[in-house]
Amino acid sequence: MGAAVEPNVTIDDWDKLDVRVGLIERVEDVRGSKKLVALHVDFGDFKRTILTGMREEREDCKAIEGTKTLFLVNMAPRKMAGMVSEGMLLDIGYEDGIPSVLATLERDVPAGTRLC
Repeated sequence: MGAAVEPNVTIDDWDKLDVRVGLIERVEDVRGSKKLVALHVDFGDFKRTILTGMREEREDCKAIEGTKTLFLVNMAPRKMAGMVSEGMLLDIGYEDGIPSVLATLERDVPAGTRLC
């Protein structure tokens, strides 16, 4: 890829991030947006709606329904296209200019399981 490594972060920076496994229960288009879809995600003890710009990247966004992947759940809420996103999907590839993919799990773990 050739991308430069980002500046170092401290363990205190890392400890602020709350990354968890979420089960994508439902995917829907965001009205009025060409890029955004709303992911309705189950984290075990709670559910969130998370907006992501994958609509133009995938032929069928609904194909990821039922998939478990990683999300940042303590991202500040952000209003986009009239909806509020309550976290961030951690996908792989977009920043490197390749079609993005979801992080997959080696084995099944419960929704809500934390990273480190």
